[in-house]
Amino acid sequence: MARPSSYPTELRKRAVRMVVEVRGDYPNESAALRAVAQKLGIGSAETLRNWVRRDEIDSGQRPGTTTEESAAMKALKKENAEL
Repeated sequence: MARPSSYPTELRKRAVRMVVEVRGDYPNESAALRAVAQKLGIGSAETLRNWVRRDEIDSGQRPGTTTEESAAMKALKKENAEL
């Protein structure tokens, strides 16, 4: 079971918005991620990168399994195990 995040949801959303807004001001996405992570006190730029990727998948900009689909699959697997 995954542990709960130590970062509030609002901070995550704000961080993702900031990366999207400042991405063009930096030579590459990694630099933008590092800058935003440092400004907001996020321990790792990799953590922020994961949030940005998840947001892109959930909004349909990137292929992958959305958070909603993942939760539905998890519920179905749990139901199957109970049966």
